[in-house]
Amino acid sequence: MDEIRLIEIKEDILSDNAALASSLRERLKEKKTYLLNLMSSPGAGKTSLIIRTIQGLKDRFRIGVLEADIDSIVDSEKVAAQGARAVQLKTGGFCHLDAAMVNAGLAAFDLSDFDLIIIENVGNLVCPAEFDTGSIRNAMILSVPEGDDKPLKYPLMFSVCSVLLVNKTDYLGLSDFDMQALKERVKKLNPEIRIIEVSCKTGEGIDAWTKWLSDEISEFIKQV
Repeated sequence: MDEIRLIEIKEDILSDNAALASSLRERLKEKKTYLLNLMSSPGAGKTSLIIRTIQGLKDRFRIGVLEADIDSIVDSEKVAAQGARAVQLKTGGFCHLDAAMVNAGLAAFDLSDFDLIIIENVGNLVCPAEFDTGSIRNAMILSVPEGDDKPLKYPLMFSVCSVLLVNKTDYLGLSDFDMQALKERVKKLNPEIRIIEVSCKTGEGIDAWTKWLSDEISEFIKQV
């Protein structure tokens, strides 16, 4: 009987993706364009946060948004209504973005015209965490209605992000969400992560978020 050959397809895919992501980051540095990969589960508030971010930073930075959804352009329409350039990626059945998809989306932008481009990744706490998009930083949103146990169930997502935004804090009084327990669980996975409590509805914490991002962009531009 012939020897059975085992091919690790996932490892090959991730290796190829990592190489492309690294190349993309070098191009972003040359253009001085900060790329932020924003991830969360569906309904956590990615689009609402992006709109708040545009409103808070549009006078300081030139902002574009790369929207990713399995279908629909509804989020791109909301972003465009804020006066920001939006490009929609329809992923079909794909539950994540990888570096090749992001590279294709960025081809619709002239990177020299943007200081900040935000990726709104597909709503999912699993697959997006596995694929390097070429972004400078990863950020994620966890909404209060999702519960404080998500770091126990989806540890990789919390491990690969530089900042965690706990959104919908206006629901805290209506839930048994334990903020301290969440922070302890997240910090155990990722001691360096920044945790910011926000409410896109009331505006709570948005200034802290936009300051973090503004400082990140300014430092990035200075370094390159």
